[in-house]
Order: sequence, then structure tokens, then C-alpha cells
Amino acid sequence: MPRGYEDGPVAEAAQARRDAIERGEPTEADRRGIDRRAVYGSTDDNPEMHFLGWADEVDADDLFAKGRAWGITLRRKPE
Repeated sequence: MPRGYEDGPVAEAAQARRDAIERGEPTEADRRGIDRRAVYGSTDDNPEMHFLGWADEVDADDLFAKGRAWGITLRRKPE
């Protein structure tokens, strides 16, 4: 009997991705660099929450320690 769509390779690949995520392994999107961590926070110039830069380019701890930004959060965003 032929396999249905839900029982085929697509379902097996999806389960493999879920298992890898549970183990803490990077996903294919992580390996391709599609998602990056973005730094958001408030500054004197703009007290509303806004994009400050990419986490690999901006030192969020330094911004906060020097009082240049506050309310800092990191979010995953498409590049």
C-alpha cells in the first residue's frame, strides 16, 4: 500500500527537526544565518523601544552599563 503524505519523508524530516530542537541543536535556519538576534531598547534620543542593532555587532551590556540604553531585550529577527 502506498504511503500517504503524512506518513512519508516530509513527516519524518519534520520529526527529525523537532527532535534536534529539543536536543538544543541548531536548526537549518540557524546554520544558514537567516535569523539573527536583534537588540531593542530605549535611549535618550528615542525613549520608545526601538531597534539598536544586531547582537553580534552591538554590545548590549556595554550600552546598558554606560547608561546609553535601557530596557534592552534581544529578539530573533529575519536578517
